[in-house]
Amino acid sequence: MLTLNAQMQEKIAALLEGKVILITGGTGSFGRQMVRTLLTSFPAVRKIIIYSRDELKQFEMADSLKEWSSKLRFFIGDVRDKERLNMAMRGVDIVIHAAALKQVPSSEYNPMECIKTNIGGANNIVETALFNSVKKVIALSTDKAANPINLYGATKLCSDKLLTAANNLSGDLPTRFAVVRYGNVAGSRGSVVPFFRKLIQEGTDYLPITDLKMTRFWITLQEGVNFVLMSLVRMHGGETFVPKIPSIRIVDLATAMAPGLEQRETGVRPGEKIHEIMCPRDDYMHTLEFDSFFIIRPTIVFSNLPCNFTTTLLGEKGKEVAPYFEYNSFNNPHYLTVEEIATLNQALYA
Repeated sequence: MLTLNAQMQEKIAALLEGKVILITGGTGSFGRQMVRTLLTSFPAVRKIIIYSRDELKQFEMADSLKEWSSKLRFFIGDVRDKERLNMAMRGVDIVIHAAALKQVPSSEYNPMECIKTNIGGANNIVETALFNSVKKVIALSTDKAANPINLYGATKLCSDKLLTAANNLSGDLPTRFAVVRYGNVAGSRGSVVPFFRKLIQEGTDYLPITDLKMTRFWITLQEGVNFVLMSLVRMHGGETFVPKIPSIRIVDLATAMAPGLEQRETGVRPGEKIHEIMCPRDDYMHTLEFDSFFIIRPTIVFSNLPCNFTTTLLGEKGKEVAPYFEYNSFNNPHYLTVEEIATLNQALYA
């Protein structure tokens, strides 16, 4: 579903040929996977700029990618720092904005820090991209931005709105902005998989489940990278792209990782949902369904862009969803089985 077939690979390669790409949060899980994908699958990319705050991770990443050093540039900087970001963005064609504070409890405890990075940083991305006439900007969102109940989700919804509304600021500039929203990334640092894995390795006698009814969307890191690249090719500007991906039951995940081990319900944590949403019911009138993804249209009209978004730049045709449609991890028609989850986890740690 989210693999790159030959035709899509060719379209992405044509878009990226000779381009300079900046990745914010480039030393995170997503950034590292995106950089490796660009280097190995799209060799015609001219330069990749990794922008992040962590000098140790930059050093380690540079060391692991020495054979491609001629194409890589590392900028230590924070998306809160507009001047530094502006310097890093000179001569850039495409920005992939992945930098964010993502931990729900930490964001609740340090709300202004989350706001400064996720909202202030997004605004800095918009302003510096416009100033430097960047061609395309695509930002990573999260299912927690849909009907948010925690501060992290609220800041990401605000970030999404900033990015989509930025298309109204472009005027005669070439800069276009879009957003990609997807669910939990299997095996990433924020995923429950490493947590369960650590407990199992330590010999725990049970796995804690906050709520036995809980479901989540599930996507691999490579699928997330692929979907971002696909969306770069598809985008007019202003869209929120949502992939059709499977759901899992958390109890099935626990069973797949430790068959026979007790599962103990511990209670929902602050800011946690039982089921996640990616296309809210309140947005149904803005939502278009395509074969393998949805587009949520912006609620405002752009003077410089087509406003129905029913056809992507690849010519894919979408249709209106039914009234009061909602795409959430509970009503999703596609669930992974325990066996499929186990196979996926084995591949993660192979």
